[in-house]
Amino acid sequence: MNITAYSTNKQETRCPARTAAGEMPIPVFYSPAMVANSESFSPSAGKPALAVESWQFLGLPLEFHTPQPLSAEQFGVAHDPDFVTDVLSCRSANGFGNKSPAVAAALPWTNGAMLSAAREALKNKIGAIAPCSGFHHAGYDFAGGYCTFNGLMVTAAALLAEGKASKVGILDFDQHWGNGTQDIIDRLNLGKEVMHYSPKSEFSRPARAEAFLAAIPKILERFADCDLMLYQAGADPHIDDPLGGWLSTDQLYRRDRVVFEGLSRLDIPVAWNLAGGYQFDEAGGIRPVLDIHDNTLVAFVEAYGHASLPGEYAQRREAA
Repeated sequence: MNITAYSTNKQETRCPARTAAGEMPIPVFYSPAMVANSESFSPSAGKPALAVESWQFLGLPLEFHTPQPLSAEQFGVAHDPDFVTDVLSCRSANGFGNKSPAVAAALPWTNGAMLSAAREALKNKIGAIAPCSGFHHAGYDFAGGYCTFNGLMVTAAALLAEGKASKVGILDFDQHWGNGTQDIIDRLNLGKEVMHYSPKSEFSRPARAEAFLAAIPKILERFADCDLMLYQAGADPHIDDPLGGWLSTDQLYRRDRVVFEGLSRLDIPVAWNLAGGYQFDEAGGIRPVLDIHDNTLVAFVEAYGHASLPGEYAQRREAA
């Protein structure tokens, strides 16, 4: 059955969810310190606040936690220390191609949110959320593609070094290949400890969209021996995204639903983030991107039964 994902062209007041006793609150690691004006085409540096605001309208039982910001030494588990120092001191360009002090100040918080969410997911054995973007194009000693430091690999390397995990999965469903992630895996020789997958030429076009969705359960089986999944739920594969162009809103919702349900069956906790999304509405806002991120949160709730869903979502769950 085709399931229509919720979408709106403007923010509306939505019916609050009724939570039942014993339902787990949804851990979200967010601080206003994560937000910056990147002076760039990409909205990712400002998106955490907008995504959180949009999620609050859904009436779901979100439980906000302040992430622990990373130190320069913590960045060094996955990056060249000199590169880290130069970026944080604004001597080298960030992933947006400038030397903005505001971006530099936000980086410890956005990357710290990913590590904090991962720690919480390992603790609660289900999952947690880091509403941030800008990781997978950052390599060991370079930034690019709106990514400055690779919070995915900083998180994986930190947990491995601490003995909190023996194998970490990175499922990257952004539109674009995570070249920076693979660079760090190769340079640090972590190929056995970090399982990295992102679809490349085998999918990435509308004619292959349904085949991609059908393949996700098999893709997830590759991660069966991982202690934790880091999942990039990118919005930029959307058919109307200027940097994407192959999945509909409904298909993106189904992607996330299949991912979360599959991880639940495999008993792999997940820490997920937002990744890319570059659509703008007529007013110059990113409501189309926020709709997609709303649906990812709803898919997470549906897969794990965190709460009773608002009307239109509950009907969709029954139809599924």
